[in-house]
Amino acid sequence: MSLPFALIALLAVTPTPKAAISSPSANPPGPPQFLPLEAEWCLPTTASPSPGCIRLEVPRTPRQFSWGLMQRPPLEPLRGMWFRFDPPQKVSFWMHRTPAPLDMVFVRGERVVAIEAAAPCPRLPCRSYGPEAAVDGVVELGAGQAAALGITPGGPAPIRWLAPLKPPVPAAR
Repeated sequence: MSLPFALIALLAVTPTPKAAISSPSANPPGPPQFLPLEAEWCLPTTASPSPGCIRLEVPRTPRQFSWGLMQRPPLEPLRGMWFRFDPPQKVSFWMHRTPAPLDMVFVRGERVVAIEAAAPCPRLPCRSYGPEAAVDGVVELGAGQAAALGITPGGPAPIRWLAPLKPPVPAAR
C-alpha cells in the first residue's frame, strides 16, 4: 500500500470531529458493501475439531475502507473483513452505522496485538476502538467469534491471500 493510500485509509477509519461528519453528504447512507473473499486466516489445529479458516473480505480503495461493515447484517461464523496497513501504524476504528456488534482483532507481524468487543453506534458521537501500539491489520469478526475460535492476544494470526494480489479495479464513473 502506498503512503498516500495508507494515510487516506487511516483517515477513513479514524474518527473525525462531529461537525465534519454530521452532514448527510459527509457520510451518505446507502446499501452495505459486500466485497469478494480474498484472504483467509487458518486457525491452529490444536482444537478438536479444528475450527477451520476465517474467510476475509479485503477493502482496498478509500471508499471501501471508509464503508467497512456499515449497514451490514451480522457476519456469519468464519467470515470477516481484513483492513491492512503498510507500514504499520496506530489506528482507531469506530462503529458508526454498523448495526451488529463486532470483535475487532488488531494484528501485527502475524500476531494478535489486542481484541476489542465493539458495540453498534447508530448516532454520533461514537466510541473509538484500538490499541496504543501500531498494527499492520485489523480483522473484524462477528461478536463473540474471537473467543469462540480461541483467538487471544499474543496468538498467531497467519493471514494469507487466496490468490495473487491484483491491483484494485478503478471505480466506474
